[in-house]
Amino acid sequence: MSKPTLLILAAGMASRYGSLKQVDGFGPHGETIIDYSIYDAIRAGFGKVVFIIREEFLEKMKAVFDEKLKGKIEVDYAFQDFDLTKFGVNHVIERTKPWGTAHAVMSAKDKVHGPFCVINADDFYGSDSFQKMAEFLTTEVSDQQMSLMGFQVGNTMSDYGYVSRGVCEVTPSGHMQSVTERTNIYYKGEGDNRKIVYEENGVETDLDPKTRVSMNFWGFTPKIFEVAQAMFPAFVEENKENLKAEFFIPSVPDYMVKHKLADFKVIPTSSKWFGVTYKEDKPIVQESISKLVADGVYPEKLF
Repeated sequence: MSKPTLLILAAGMASRYGSLKQVDGFGPHGETIIDYSIYDAIRAGFGKVVFIIREEFLEKMKAVFDEKLKGKIEVDYAFQDFDLTKFGVNHVIERTKPWGTAHAVMSAKDKVHGPFCVINADDFYGSDSFQKMAEFLTTEVSDQQMSLMGFQVGNTMSDYGYVSRGVCEVTPSGHMQSVTERTNIYYKGEGDNRKIVYEENGVETDLDPKTRVSMNFWGFTPKIFEVAQAMFPAFVEENKENLKAEFFIPSVPDYMVKHKLADFKVIPTSSKWFGVTYKEDKPIVQESISKLVADGVYPEKLF
């Protein structure tokens, strides 16, 4: 079987962060979070990386990544834009941001021809996650058996505001029963009374810190493109007046499970996620990476 592909969602404008965090430096020599993900992916056996970006980011992304990755992993780019006709939608809808993460994945359909993994550009997942996903994508994956990396929500929070997570219901055998995108998960209370809640329609619901959530770390086959594209026109029609509506990745696996099109294995990890949703997160990420370098988990200079 050929080496799996790593698909990196890097088209976001980082409105809560305040700058283009995809190319912001966090490591001792200005390494980006993406650099650490690619380093882990190469060690795990991935053979290609595809950046999904806005076309106007292309030259900046190439300047940051192409030379350092030359000879180490194949690099390609896909563009997420506002042209809906390539997905069978004839509407022209004026928006200031694209149609979400599942739309981003669909934008890379011509760049991926075998099993692949999807990750966020601004999340640090750790080497354990890439090793486990690479093993799944080379030994277990099929059009009927895909996967997601299941993080514990308590290991994925920010102290500086709300986060979005795909909250999973998991069967006793470790398979996804459902996944629901929750866009407003946050800490409430202080000290011993602090808890994790999500808010929807003004109602707060508690979340157990051990609840498995998706961090957009998915293991797919190209079958996902076919299903997402079949779902997308109806989503656009339903939301054409809602300029903030987003076609999120979890909606596609959730649909596939409920319609018995595929099963999704939840690969458990106890890794502590860290990422940069807010500018205030940056020093924490830098400190965490410095510790990993000091502990010998990563070399001081990656590439």
